[in-house]
Amino acid sequence: MTSIELRDLTKEYGGRRAVDGLTLTVRPGRVTGFLGPNGAGKSTTMRLVLGLDRPTSGTATIGGRPYAGLRDPLRRVGSLLDARAAHGSRTAHDHLRVLAASNRIDAGRVADVLERTGLTPVARRRVRTFSLGMRQRLGIAAALLGDPEVVLLDEPANGLDPEGIVWVRALLRSLAAEGRTVLVSSHLMGETAAFADHLVILGRGRLLADTPVREFIHARVRPQVRVRTGDAESDRLGALLTRHGHEAARDADGTWTVRQARVEEVGHLMSEAGLPVLELAALEASLEEAYLDLTAAEAEFTAPPQEV
Repeated sequence: MTSIELRDLTKEYGGRRAVDGLTLTVRPGRVTGFLGPNGAGKSTTMRLVLGLDRPTSGTATIGGRPYAGLRDPLRRVGSLLDARAAHGSRTAHDHLRVLAASNRIDAGRVADVLERTGLTPVARRRVRTFSLGMRQRLGIAAALLGDPEVVLLDEPANGLDPEGIVWVRALLRSLAAEGRTVLVSSHLMGETAAFADHLVILGRGRLLADTPVREFIHARVRPQVRVRTGDAESDRLGALLTRHGHEAARDADGTWTVRQARVEEVGHLMSEAGLPVLELAALEASLEEAYLDLTAAEAEFTAPPQEV
């Protein structure tokens, strides 16, 4: 299948580098989440891949060719950059029908993508009557119209209700399972963790991370354990943890939070000491924590911390 390849990709606007020497490969068969603070260069990078902007230097290719050199590009690459791109006076069906005709795509694909995106019941409604979430679905339908090997989506969950967010998550994973190359820009950390297999993270136009999701989280956020014993034994538990070199803090409800620890080692210590275990659980590190740890110094626009 087809990969997206960037080699020393750079884009300058008036002396400012929006993308700075970016080199990476987006591979098929997985969902790659594309993250970064505002102004990091994500949208510019997508525009460069799609030939909407010219690079100052370097290359962006799809299957070894620039987008402009692809034959029948809508059959090779599907994209959603702006949900407002569809003309408001057209119906959803007509918008897709025109795209199909102008790209030599079988008209039968229109009904297929309308059904896949849940728009069949509103296919004859004019786009100007659509909510933002419905426009997002129409944009995704247009991206899938040519049955492309490569799919690029910029904030596809924007404007979707909870059911729509679950739907787009399942859609992305199914596209990757079909062997497609899927690159998705998002600012929703929880959603990205739910759908992405791999992460590419930018900061001020530079590559900060190119890594599997779980490896990224585990490398940047220390593991923690939450543990609770009987009220009478809580002080003994604290002393036990300290004696074995663990950094532990007691919460108001009597639960202890143990940093840089694993469930099995804390459980083993308590068993040897004869302490009853009322609660013992790993505190899962989140993508948001790891992302903020990485990008704290890379955001172009930041606000001072709020007083509490």
